[in-house]
Amino acid sequence: MQVMREWVEPGSRVVDLGCGRGVLLDYLKSKLGIAATGVDLDSDKARSGVKRGLSVYMGDMMEFMQAFPDKHFDYVICSRTVQELVDPGAVIKEALRVSRHVLVGFVNFGYWRNRMSMMLDGQRIVNEVYPGRWWESRPSNPVSVRQFETFCAENGIRIERRRRLRGDWTRETRALPNLLSGYALYDLVEPT
Repeated sequence: MQVMREWVEPGSRVVDLGCGRGVLLDYLKSKLGIAATGVDLDSDKARSGVKRGLSVYMGDMMEFMQAFPDKHFDYVICSRTVQELVDPGAVIKEALRVSRHVLVGFVNFGYWRNRMSMMLDGQRIVNEVYPGRWWESRPSNPVSVRQFETFCAENGIRIERRRRLRGDWTRETRALPNLLSGYALYDLVEPT
């Protein structure tokens, strides 16, 4: 949330795709005075966002974005969302069409602890981020820092800023980000 707060300009028009209960949007709205809109498929989560005083669209995020003209929003946020999408590449490209910036954050499955869990235990790590068992979780497309940056390069998407955080999600990783980063955040823009 701190990184998003640093990157989002006060008073901006912001959409959070997969907003969940609206915690991030509520935080940004209270700190930066943004015009906040959330999108989520889960009716309980959407209602929770509305109870926070947010405008939340309950439905398909692609249909939502397709209703807007180019660069209608300042920021589209995908925080811990891309790995749960059927076609994350299409969502990112559409988000770039409707906004000036797309802020993407995800758990790095290339992180050494995630690798060790699979290698030694033969299963996905269970922690405060992923507390449930695999059969209780939503569909997942595990992504690593290297895979995401390759996707951006191959699709002509410019990474304006990036933060690759250690396993504590606070300190930045300087070396070997694909191996040592537990969480990664990107500010994406269309090439100039």
